[in-house]
Amino acid sequence: MRTPTIQDVARQAGVGVGTVSRVLNNHAAVKSATREAVLKAIADLDYTPNPHARRIAGGKSYTISVLLPVLTTEFYTRLLDGLETAFQEARYDVAIFPLLDRSRLERYLASHTLAYQADGLVMATYNLTEVFHERRLRTQQPTVLVDAFAENVDCSFMDNVTGGRLAGEYAAALPGALYAIWVETELDQLFTTRVFEDRRSGFLGALAAAGRGVEAEYTSSFDTLAARNTAATLLDRVQAAPGGLPCTVFASADLLAGALLDEVRVRGLTAGRDVRIIGFDDQPWAAARGLTTLHQPVEGMGYEAAGLLLSRLSGYPGPPRARRFEPRLIIRDTA
Repeated sequence: MRTPTIQDVARQAGVGVGTVSRVLNNHAAVKSATREAVLKAIADLDYTPNPHARRIAGGKSYTISVLLPVLTTEFYTRLLDGLETAFQEARYDVAIFPLLDRSRLERYLASHTLAYQADGLVMATYNLTEVFHERRLRTQQPTVLVDAFAENVDCSFMDNVTGGRLAGEYAAALPGALYAIWVETELDQLFTTRVFEDRRSGFLGALAAAGRGVEAEYTSSFDTLAARNTAATLLDRVQAAPGGLPCTVFASADLLAGALLDEVRVRGLTAGRDVRIIGFDDQPWAAARGLTTLHQPVEGMGYEAAGLLLSRLSGYPGPPRARRFEPRLIIRDTA
């Protein structure tokens, strides 16, 4: 059978080829009824656009560049899922550029590399406030920040201060000494990010408001072995202290909380009774392990960031917009 063409879709929907093209490009200037008719014709005919022809006809790449620190964490996998879902719905491809180190970020900021040949740009996690104020981001494409906030650019971000405050308010109501483990990741050393600083600010502020404080704070790199060593160091101190148990530990990322759970089990202690553990992220495995944690709608944050960028690509000329997402405390067995 002959492969259906855009002309076949236009004929069946009773519209012009230009209208079909606008629907395919997710253009805002199409009436709902017309859009539905075109989408029905596309489905009935099982029509698949030719991406090469689409690029030539539109003078666009139909590609979005995503710059992010690394690819190897559950958080960024989930974030990319949200971004790619929205972009695929709009028939855009995604090109991923992991930066890995500060020098590569500087190179991207200073030149028109391959990343800038896309129609739009997503930058994840970096606190680029100074970059935008100094106009160092040399790109003419629409740009959106995700998992970061800046006043003069579209952004979709998590309110980490509120997340830390929720953890602190809950921990303050529990008996026993309080401890905390913070993330000192390679990202913090190489880039500027406020994620864990904001979580700490919210947590300690809530404890202070309740008249509580932490017995000790520990720092771990974002690595499973380092996290396990930090968990062991913390529990050595707790078990050596008179009346050290029970205690409560706020681990500012689920990776740290998981390592602490493992160390608690190895020592014959019981999570939720001897050591109460509160994490942050609600990673896919958290429910199975009964981890009390702060749930982050990571995929939703990515999806919303993509929507902000797509609206710019469709011609939205308005002022910068900020989409704020708020973590939610999920209480399970560990606390």
